[in-house]
Amino acid sequence: MTDRSGQDTGSPGPARREPRGREPEWREPRGREPRGREPEWREPRRPGEGRPARRRPSRRVRRRRAAALAVVAVLGLAAVIAGVWAVVPRDRAVIAPGAGPAPAGPAAAARQSLAAAESGLLPWRLPASVSREVVVPGRHGRLIVLGGLTPGGASANGVYSVRTRTGAARRIGALGAAVHDAAGVVTGGRALVFGGGSSASIATVQGFTLPGGHGNAAAGLAHLPQARSDLAAVTVGATTYLVGGYDGARPDAAVLATTDGQGFRTVAALRVPVRYPAVAALGGKIFVFGGLAVTGPGAGAPVTTIQAVDPERHTSAVLGHLPEPLAGAAAVTLRGEVFVAGGESTVRQPRAPGMGTTQFHASAPGAGGESGGPPTSTVSTIWAFQPATSRLLPAGRLQVPVSHAGVAVAGSTAWIVGGESDGSLVGAVQMLRPNRAFGTAGAPGAGSPYFGGKLLIADRGNNRLLLLTDTMHVAWKYPSAKTPRDPLQFYFPDDAFFFDHGTAIISNQEQNDTIVEIAYPSGKIIWSYGHPRQEGSAPGYLYEPDDAYILKSGQVTVADAYNCRVLVINHNGTVADQVGTSRACVHNPPTAMGPVNGDTPLANGNLLVSEINGSWVDEYTPEGKLVFAVKLPISYPSDPQQLGPNRFLIADYAHPGHIIEFNRQGRVLYRYGPASGPGMLNHPSLVELLPSGVFMANDDYNQRMVAFDPATGALVWQYGITGRHGTGPGKLHIPDGFDLLLPNGTTPTHRATG
Repeated sequence: MTDRSGQDTGSPGPARREPRGREPEWREPRGREPRGREPEWREPRRPGEGRPARRRPSRRVRRRRAAALAVVAVLGLAAVIAGVWAVVPRDRAVIAPGAGPAPAGPAAAARQSLAAAESGLLPWRLPASVSREVVVPGRHGRLIVLGGLTPGGASANGVYSVRTRTGAARRIGALGAAVHDAAGVVTGGRALVFGGGSSASIATVQGFTLPGGHGNAAAGLAHLPQARSDLAAVTVGATTYLVGGYDGARPDAAVLATTDGQGFRTVAALRVPVRYPAVAALGGKIFVFGGLAVTGPGAGAPVTTIQAVDPERHTSAVLGHLPEPLAGAAAVTLRGEVFVAGGESTVRQPRAPGMGTTQFHASAPGAGGESGGPPTSTVSTIWAFQPATSRLLPAGRLQVPVSHAGVAVAGSTAWIVGGESDGSLVGAVQMLRPNRAFGTAGAPGAGSPYFGGKLLIADRGNNRLLLLTDTMHVAWKYPSAKTPRDPLQFYFPDDAFFFDHGTAIISNQEQNDTIVEIAYPSGKIIWSYGHPRQEGSAPGYLYEPDDAYILKSGQVTVADAYNCRVLVINHNGTVADQVGTSRACVHNPPTAMGPVNGDTPLANGNLLVSEINGSWVDEYTPEGKLVFAVKLPISYPSDPQQLGPNRFLIADYAHPGHIIEFNRQGRVLYRYGPASGPGMLNHPSLVELLPSGVFMANDDYNQRMVAFDPATGALVWQYGITGRHGTGPGKLHIPDGFDLLLPNGTTPTHRATG
């Protein structure tokens, strides 16, 4: 033990033990809705309580107020008349619970915040890479993929059904004609595929009856007025509109409308004819974002124009400009909000490997690139469109930058399938949905699962602590040239947690056999326990301590792993309580337990203990009374956490690793653990539920931190390059612990601590 002066008495310690145990059977993740934070309970206020009595204003004051209101009314009417075209009806706008009705008028609409985007990479891949295909929603959580471009550069005619929950894909039929760069919609249980290209642009409209209906493919269902490829389709009510594209040589500016896929009428013409536009509808209007110029001095290059089409008035106009030229992006309308994602741009895109994007590397050769145009880079940005100002606000990022992907909307979720990333076809599938818990569009950190907070990472292999902002920049690290000299030789930080309203950090150094409390942000060591690199079980000694927490009482609890005990330590260095018998390493509750690696404080004041051998999880009182013990179907339980009165979360420290929820009866309520693909975990050591409703985990030997949506299994955030360690920005080395600090000084993932 060392006192607050931090005297160093260290010596070299033992090597880390390798994980052991059987490999558990993998089960696919079971979808469920993510949960947010429980709202704070407040005492109801009686009518009139706390409100001063109101005095009736004088007659003079009432006259002045009436005159002022009249002036405001006249000015407001003028503003509405001036802004008729710019304002899109807000009848479908999302309103936060309890927020009241949406404000009306141009100024109010401009002020209204837009939800950021929750975007994630599905934990599986398609059987083969594909781009420029048509994707429509199928039944029972399936996507229907029709045609597209193969890695070899050929057009495809296959039709596939893909389950979004598991990635299971099967061929269900074929189109009459192989095609890519077509547009598609679903109507009456049938997918309609409009035009597209093969060896040349075609005018054919193909139909394919979806599973559950009758019939199959119907080539030559009808024909467009002329050949057309590189177009987009959008549905408003019962009418489908076809926008953009060309016939192989000349642009087609006509906006066509159809209700049955057989008869077509022209409702407007684009002011700027383009190929590969991103198109979405809102409030009865059609918005066209960017695209590729076909003629003129900029032919073959992406454009910046934002166009609006009013099919009822048969008009179109250029509303504004994109933040950068863009072609081949995806546009979707979700919960009354329009998002534009990805695409190709002539603006060079910044790449920060390990910092949230470029986590999935395409292996297929490039195909289908445009010839004759300037070089482009693939975009990862997701923008939210603000109709009142015609502005795009940054709302998040795709995990895999893509262009020319197939997109389908099912409910409040968009599925972005395949596409191209810097010239290579990819087999990634990504999801996108609006989520205010991920922030507001235009704000720094928009799209982060811990928006507004700071993330503390115990970067074990690099012997350091990092504090990340929600923009994934390092705001603080320990030790550093700015922190005091470390007399204890900070080494092997296994976990780190904030306490005392975010003014201090407690960290256990597993193979340093010590616990330290560090003042934040000064970095001064204010308390320590244990002897550096000297294992032992005598008073003042530890043997690979794990999960040190501060209790509400101010005492410290720690899982003293290979002494097979849990200690509750006073700040004067004495032991207040002990669970288990020192060095009696066998599961024999309540007198003894095997090697332990978790001792999480619970809301009822007890401790949740995980035993490595036998996969036992136990609840003990601090005095050592057993409450329950369950044996879980995993190989190496690590750091259990409490989600509710009878709901717990734990990591399976294995390869592939697993995340499970369970109850006191040992019943598994949820399991995540892909056996392959980008979602496969490699020895995850800690998982916690964030207030945004997603799970964050240390993926230790994948050298990354990850967050995933339990409803879809999608990886919605990552820091670190998968499988590659390092010390620079975006790099980690065996991250083994983390904590979340909110601006008000709270630590929402372990509320039962001090």
